[in-house]
Amino acid sequence: MKLYVGNLPWSVDDRALKELFSSYGEISEAVLIKDKFSGRSKGFGFVTFAQDDDAKKAIAEMHEKEIEGRALTVSEARPMVPRDGNSMRGSNEPSEVPMADSSQINTNVENDESISTDEEAKEDAASDEPATENAEESTESKE
Repeated sequence: MKLYVGNLPWSVDDRALKELFSSYGEISEAVLIKDKFSGRSKGFGFVTFAQDDDAKKAIAEMHEKEIEGRALTVSEARPMVPRDGNSMRGSNEPSEVPMADSSQINTNVENDESISTDEEAKEDAASDEPATENAEESTESKE
């Protein structure tokens, strides 16, 4: 059984996560979720137990247990709900996430029909001045 473990202290790494739960039974995997750019912990992870009974005992004893001043959230892991309306497994079934109705989106976009080619668009854009050159001075006092 796979458990979700949330509200982890920033000092916890994969090894420490496994150690926190190892007293409850055999752990087949302990993974701390990290930011893909910075490598820093996101504050949650997953622990997979070999036996369901061990996992249930860990949930009962570790949920809301305080570790380094933070109350852990421990529960059975659930499948991730896709955010974009497509299933993560390639199914064409819609997700529970509501999608925008394109007929209700404001389509009032400035359209200059005198521009019909890329070259005309580039020439038109070249004649535009940056907004900052015509911006009014701030009325706030400078200290």
